[in-house]
Amino acid sequence: MAPHPHEESPVNPIPAVVALLFLAVFLPEIAFTLGARGLIGGADAVGWRLAAIRDYAFSADVFRWMLGNGRFPPEHLLRFVTYPFVHGAFTTALFAGVMLLALGKFVGEILRPVAVLVLFFVASIAGALAHGAVMVAQPWLMGAFPGVYGLIGGFTFLLWVRLTGSGREAAAFSLIGILLGLQLLFGLLFGTDGMWLAEITGFVTGFLLTFLLVPGGWARVLDRIRR
Repeated sequence: MAPHPHEESPVNPIPAVVALLFLAVFLPEIAFTLGARGLIGGADAVGWRLAAIRDYAFSADVFRWMLGNGRFPPEHLLRFVTYPFVHGAFTTALFAGVMLLALGKFVGEILRPVAVLVLFFVASIAGALAHGAVMVAQPWLMGAFPGVYGLIGGFTFLLWVRLTGSGREAAAFSLIGILLGLQLLFGLLFGTDGMWLAEITGFVTGFLLTFLLVPGGWARVLDRIRR
């Protein structure tokens, strides 16, 4: 029996895997913010954010130390997948969380849940590798944006496939173009935070990786082009 029109939700629900990623991003931020204001955790809570950055954010200095010494302690390798859940400020986490929900909803409605996780974490890891290899003056990398840019790459690929043959393929890249333009403007006005390389790497990784993760993969792309 078809659902009664009044029982249908006007908005499609957020995929569960995207909601879990959002909670993983935002719940620590709530704890850091409440702790800094003395509402939970006592006196030690004021330093929770700095302690989390020290223990879980990605450090280019630590990365180069591992490469130089040929030693890869698990607690430092873990930073590749924990840094997306540590932010320097509440507003940064909020903005990242909103983008994660928006892009994750679109991508998660097409890709399988495990594919969304792969997209987010592989883009985050690739962003950290690029940051660690190049950035010296600003060694710390934290926040969900490289992973979110991976989802933007996935969104761009899916939109590009949908528009292939319509003559409007370039429109698929409008979102990343706008974001990079805003990033350049903010960098000129306020200085860069050093995350741009990790974010661009995350986007490229997400775009290319979606070739493998989307149902039908490359065959679907070729079919779209032939049409």
